[in-house]
Amino acid sequence: MLEWKRSSNGSSALLIKGARRVGKSTLAKHFAQNEYDSFIAIDFARCKKEIREMFDDISDLDEIFMRLQLAYNVRLANRRSAIIFDEVQKCPNARQAIKYLVEDGRYDYIETGSLLSIRQNVKDILIPSEEYELNLFPLDYEEFRWALGDNVSIPILRDFYQPMRPLGDDSNRSRMKDFRKYILIGGMPQAVKAYIETNNLSEVDKVKRSIIRLYEKDFMKIDPSGNASKILHAIPSELTRKSSCFSVHAATDGGKQTRMMETIFDMQDSMVVNIAYHANDPSVGMALHRDSDRYKMFLCDTGLFVTLAFWDKKFTDNIIYEKLLSDKLSADLGYIYENVIAQMLKSSGHELYYYTFPTDNSNHLYEIDFILSEGTKICPIEVKSSGYKTHTSLDAFCRKYSSRIGRRFLIYTKDLRKNEAITYIPAYMTMFL
Repeated sequence: MLEWKRSSNGSSALLIKGARRVGKSTLAKHFAQNEYDSFIAIDFARCKKEIREMFDDISDLDEIFMRLQLAYNVRLANRRSAIIFDEVQKCPNARQAIKYLVEDGRYDYIETGSLLSIRQNVKDILIPSEEYELNLFPLDYEEFRWALGDNVSIPILRDFYQPMRPLGDDSNRSRMKDFRKYILIGGMPQAVKAYIETNNLSEVDKVKRSIIRLYEKDFMKIDPSGNASKILHAIPSELTRKSSCFSVHAATDGGKQTRMMETIFDMQDSMVVNIAYHANDPSVGMALHRDSDRYKMFLCDTGLFVTLAFWDKKFTDNIIYEKLLSDKLSADLGYIYENVIAQMLKSSGHELYYYTFPTDNSNHLYEIDFILSEGTKICPIEVKSSGYKTHTSLDAFCRKYSSRIGRRFLIYTKDLRKNEAITYIPAYMTMFL
């Protein structure tokens, strides 16, 4: 955000995209408070109708600015003030006006929004090209540690990772215990705040359930058929099936193919879900060979994922918390680790791809959980929540595409180590990839 302010110097608006309740509004206001002499924050989800109607006719910007200053009792200064358009999707005309507001040049503009590309939010407006987009994700593991008052452990872990130096079993167990706490709580600011204030996972669970219900309501607005909500709730069970792709028809009551594809796009645009696409030809240019009909779906936040996985149980019956904290996660719950690795890779800037291919003599499929590109090579990743001595899929994939393979990783719960060609990484170090 600081780099945008410095390099843009008013030539573009900053658009912060992210799922609901991820902290976009708070971030924008803190930034404006720290970096400008004054600012106005317009919350289009709650402001008066008269404020939204100002942007129906922007022929007289002087009048608009005077009315805004009067309405919010804030004095704006040329090139030293900012105007925040919070939940800008609620006022499409304000978003369209960005082109002319930026051209005017008096103030900086920060937009925040969710569901920005949904049809009703962009209907009949010209999307401005003067937007610099940033994606805001739930708190990653390092940010989670900051929230708990720990600014030291992650830099130290990086010092171990760079030369691939093992931590030792006792230290790794301690770090994994901290990481499992992150898996349970997640990175949604409200959930983290509830944990810090109450130290009570039951209270955290209540917060997470309220966020999921909010997402359900959003999805009902964009898809009144209810299929989007059904898809959301089917994410844990679909991962449990260990299928080669997400089955939309198994998760819903069916529907036209085009409409179902639109629903999936809308869910992805909401940033509530992360989608890993099948790479039909796993190479550096995986986007060129992406199979849009074969994908896996993950939740944007693993804390929410844990709650969703046991949605029909009360917190007191939710054994997942006890199992995770005590490191007694059964093999059939390993998909939780797959979700958190997807979340960590996505928040580190990686697009998500996976690959499946048949074994030699059975109907079984080999599967590589994630593939990253690095220079001219690809880096396959296999995720293990328990046993790690066998990695048949990873070995077969590396034989099949030996000329394309760079580093190869197995992400698991044990200590950092390197054995021949494979680098074994504890899950909490995924952020360093």
